[in-house]
Amino acid sequence: MKLSAIITKEDKIYVAYCLELNVVSQGTNEKRALANLKEAVELFLEDEDVKKVIKNIFPAKMYSLEIPA
Repeated sequence: MKLSAIITKEDKIYVAYCLELNVVSQGTNEKRALANLKEAVELFLEDEDVKKVIKNIFPAKMYSLEIPA
């Protein structure tokens, strides 16, 4: 399963967010934040009720929006 992640820096930590599942984690650098997010998503997906929700998410399409400033 391929999921999307956004990583932002907030003060001294990096925050990783999985768009499709609304799961968030953090780390001291981007690599650690992404690894922690992967672990959090795997734990999240262990729940059988969540697996039912996942079926409604996919196939999802992601688009970029460009908004004039």
